[in-house]
Amino acid sequence: MSEPDKARPSSANDQLCEILEMLLANDEEITAREVARRHPSIKAASSFTRDGARSKLLAEYKKKQTAYRNWRDRCAKRSSADTAASLADKDIRIADLEATVQLLTGSHVAMLRAVGELGGFSKWAGFYEQFRDARDKLGELGALPEAALSSISVDSSPSHGKKKRR
Repeated sequence: MSEPDKARPSSANDQLCEILEMLLANDEEITAREVARRHPSIKAASSFTRDGARSKLLAEYKKKQTAYRNWRDRCAKRSSADTAASLADKDIRIADLEATVQLLTGSHVAMLRAVGELGGFSKWAGFYEQFRDARDKLGELGALPEAALSSISVDSSPSHGKKKRR
């Protein structure tokens, strides 16, 4: 009977995300009270403000809405041609940054492979031991080499490893 209780908060949080996305897309004010009005099963605003995960999600979407509205207000004060040019410049900048990240990731992997081949990978890993967050981020970016496992052929003859006597 505890399994349905565990499933209920998950589905409630999924519904919460859908409601928050809809409010954000429609540029309607995001408040706990408004979410409670639209939620099919949770009707009290305090159920969203007192629950840590729901409250955090609500705050994140309020922050997104504020950023969106600030961006929209800045655009309203500029000409559409100026806004389009600025957006194109930002797209180019994003593409350049993504290419730079790919280049740095590839070179980082190559550097680590070279260090590993020279027998220094354990020193590198020891250095990054105290920087676990940085090492984890490198892993997320795919900037750490992955060991390639290869099959080792084993000689099954009885003389393996022994010299033959004559």
